[in-house]
Amino acid sequence: MDDLEQIEKWRRRIDDLDRRILGLLNERSRCALAIGAAKRRLGRWVYDPQREAAVVKQLLEANEGPLQDEAVRRLFERILDESRRMERLSLEAGPTGPTHRGVED
Repeated sequence: MDDLEQIEKWRRRIDDLDRRILGLLNERSRCALAIGAAKRRLGRWVYDPQREAAVVKQLLEANEGPLQDEAVRRLFERILDESRRMERLSLEAGPTGPTHRGVED
């Protein structure tokens, strides 16, 4: 197999992985929205800095590379930020507001 064929092979693999990552991120988002609905019922804040720090800490401990720890931190801080944003939007919509693709309050 020549280099161009190798590149195409790896790109197909990356495309497949990207679709799988997207599916997992959407699944994670559905979980976060369910948590947000429960927080709303309990009158809790969306932002929980201790929980977010624990999530990042666990991920850094599990990181086997080749991603550097700082890259993992940045990626998951962004994911957590998006989760908070979605929870806030859901909270602002209220109990009778719109649901998010497959998530019911």
